[in-house]
This record gives sequence, C-alpha cells and structure tokens, in this order.
Amino acid sequence: MTTKIKLVQKIATTLLLFMGITALQAQLKPEKFQPEWESIRAGYEIPEWFRDAKFGIFLHWGPYAVPAYSSEKYPKGIYDYKWSKGGKKPYTYHREHYGDPSKFGYKDFIPDFKAEKFDANQWATLFKNAGARYVVPVAEHHDGYAMYASKHTRWNVKDTGPKKDVMRLLADAVKANGMKFGASSHFALHRIYYRKDDPTWDTNNPEFYDLYGEPIGNDTLPTKKFLNQWWNRTTDIIDNYEPDLLWFDFGLDKPGFEVMHKKILAYYYNKGEEWNKGVVFQDKNMRNKSFPEDLIVLDIERGRMDGIYKYPWQTDTSIGKISWGYVTNEEYKTSNYLLDELIDIVSKNGCLLLNIGPKADGTIPDEAKKILNEMGAWLSLNGEAIYDTRPWNIFGEGPTKVETGHHSEKKNKESGPEDFRFTTKGETLYATSLGWPKDGEFTIKSLAKNNPNTSKKIASVEFISGKNSMKWKQTGKGLTITVEGTKPCEAAYVFRIKFK
Repeated sequence: MTTKIKLVQKIATTLLLFMGITALQAQLKPEKFQPEWESIRAGYEIPEWFRDAKFGIFLHWGPYAVPAYSSEKYPKGIYDYKWSKGGKKPYTYHREHYGDPSKFGYKDFIPDFKAEKFDANQWATLFKNAGARYVVPVAEHHDGYAMYASKHTRWNVKDTGPKKDVMRLLADAVKANGMKFGASSHFALHRIYYRKDDPTWDTNNPEFYDLYGEPIGNDTLPTKKFLNQWWNRTTDIIDNYEPDLLWFDFGLDKPGFEVMHKKILAYYYNKGEEWNKGVVFQDKNMRNKSFPEDLIVLDIERGRMDGIYKYPWQTDTSIGKISWGYVTNEEYKTSNYLLDELIDIVSKNGCLLLNIGPKADGTIPDEAKKILNEMGAWLSLNGEAIYDTRPWNIFGEGPTKVETGHHSEKKNKESGPEDFRFTTKGETLYATSLGWPKDGEFTIKSLAKNNPNTSKKIASVEFISGKNSMKWKQTGKGLTITVEGTKPCEAAYVFRIKFK
C-alpha cells in the first residue's frame, strides 16, 4: 500500500471519528428548555411574527360535516339524550334519519367524508385575500378522528374518508402563500366525549374502542394509558407538520393533565429551537390556570379583553353564531361586526383567530367566502392600522362597552361612530372609528388639547380609508375631523395622525 493511500485512509478515519464525536456531542447537548416554568421563562419570548400578524383563520372540519346538523358536537349528541345546540337535538335527529347507533353510529359517517372537492390552494388563496397571516386547522377534535396522517390511530384522513393527507396539502399551500401554519388539538376531552349508556351502541363495541375510547367507569381523572396516548398523538402532529402555532382546547386544563403541561410546553419550544423558528403555544386556562400567561399566548373563546393586556393574547371565535363546524342552519355574523371585533382586539394587544366550517366535500360555504372577501377588501385599504402595530396608551374611547372573558360575545352590542380604537406604529397613531356619522364629523375626545394621553402636538391628520377631502381642528373638547362626501367603505374608518 502506498504512502498516499495510507494518508487518505488516515484522513478518512479521522474525519469519521470527528463526525461521530460531533454527533454524540449534539445528542448529549442539553435542550434549551427543561420542563420547568423558570427554565422556559428564562429563554422564551413570543415571536414578533405573531405580534405583527393580528388575524388568522381557524378551521373546524371533520366527519361531523356529513350530517351538517346542530354543530361540530353532533357525534357527542348521537349518544347523549340531553345534548342540543341551536335548538337542534342530534339524539333524535340521528335516529330519525340514520337509525339507532347500534346499526349506524358516528363511525359510519366517515366513508361519506370524502373531501372530493378539496383544493388546498383555493383555500389558501381565499385566506390570503381575506388578510389572514396564519391558518390553524383542527388536527383532531373531541371525536378522536385525526385530520392528519396519524401514526397512532387507523381513524385518520390518510387511511379513511378523504384517503389523502389534507393537513399536509393545506400546510404546503399556506406556507407557499406566505402565511404561518398552525394546528389545534382538542383530544384531551376525548376520554369523556362519547356516552356508552346502551350496551347495544357501537360505542360499547371493543372493535371500535380505538375511535370511541374505552369505558372509563367512575374514573374522574385520565389514566396513564390515556395520557400516553394523548402525548403520542400530540407529538406526532408536532414532529410531522412542524407547526408555527399549536393551539389547545380547554380539555387540557382539566384535572389530571398537570403532569403534561410543563412537559409539552418544553417539548414544543425545543422543537422551535431545532427548526430555528419562533413558535407559539396557545391555551385557554378556562377551568384552571394551567399555564403561566407570560409563557404562552392566552386564548379567549368567543370573548375578549375589556382593556389592554400586558401580554399578547388571542380571541378565537367563529364566523357563525351557532356552530364551529359546518351546519345547514348556520346564522352568520356580518363582516362589519367581525371587523369591529378585530379592530377592538388589536387595540388591546390581541389577535383574532376566526373560524370557518368547511363542508364535507371540501368546499367553503358561499356565505363564509363573501364575509372573508369583504374583510379582505377592508384590510387591503386600512390594514396599516392593524398589521405590525402595537397598542397606544389607551385602547380607545366611546360609549359601547365590551364584556370580558370566555363565551361573553353574545352580550356585546354593535359599535358606532363615537367608538374609536387606537393603535401605533413607530411615532404614528391610528384612530379608527367603528361607524360613520351622518354628518361626516368625527370627534376624538382623547385627543383634546391638554389631554392626559399625550403632550405632543398634532402635526397632521390623514384619512386613509378613502380619497375624501377633509379638515381637522383640535380644541378643548377633542380632535374634530370633518370628512366630505359619502363613506368610502364599510365597517370602520381610519385616520393616520402624526405629531410634531
């Protein structure tokens, strides 16, 4: 063997040894986040992309869209005589239209959940045009059906129903359109979701326990087996789809899940480090304060804050008043109302996650499309007062009060032209009126001369919602702005204010 060959072999051996040592060092390197609150607090910050995003789309989609009746909790209602939603009772309806669940249960809807018209690119384009900056499909709801290619249950979209990984298709389309991609898990509540009162029902058939769950008797806490199942399914979603945002329903706040809280938070944040991107973890703290609110993004279901919150937060609500999933009797909110809600939330340091319920064939209801397009039109004109902004010294002014907390939205009234919300970007203040006065005259009392909110003098006021001519004056009663002509758009009207 020549000296040259020996030298090459020696170099190769040294290189392989070095690579092995490097790999071992990587394995032994401690993870940044340990499953302790202080460890997480020392190294985590809410990423700027989320604070800038302001508006996202939520998607409740699953086999419950096949009956399209009552709500996304139709599968629960099949087996629960007392449960109803929107005046509709699945227990009775199911038996009248499909038969007794001993012969036709929830599992039997899955073959008809085909998503044959699903087009991920069409969805992503619609959401992009609506002004959304992140999209969060439900990965698995309480029903236990995986809307992704799960490694831990046969009841998933890749092997049943659509027979395709709709989660992967949507993730790719969302990212290709420049939006962030998230996923939600509602699986923690699955263990108590399906009643098993009648031994003839399919929920009591051991063949289908992997969909309906095993009988839990009088146990009030999740078993170790269920917690392991929850962990495996949740980390499967994280590992395979690398979501920018991970959202959890209130089941994770229930007693018995405490052992998972620090563990899953550290796991996900370490994954963000591995992926070299800022990630967002969301929980409701609805029943119990499960997560410190400086370490996550607090989510409020169908409700808001009544003032500026010191941490970034989020409202999740639906485009419909009745259901999260698609139902034929939905009562849709107006784009005007939803835009007012978005503007109010952003002024208080929050983001809006607006839910859509697609149909079983994979199409978005026309009513939802219309609302999203109207919101997108407004945001394309006025978005500089929303995106990339931060709260001002006060969130706003006006007579219309907002209720606070989970499930409080039904108490809120329509806003009007005397209601203003404020946001800032650098040295610029945006004042948005939530209505159009009949005489075109807007008065912002918070910007009166010698007001307590700012000592700076106003240099200029511009109307960015239209090309209408306008004039302004600042008095002891407020900043009065007179806009000529008719309203140039619907919903709300934005003024860009600069100071000397």
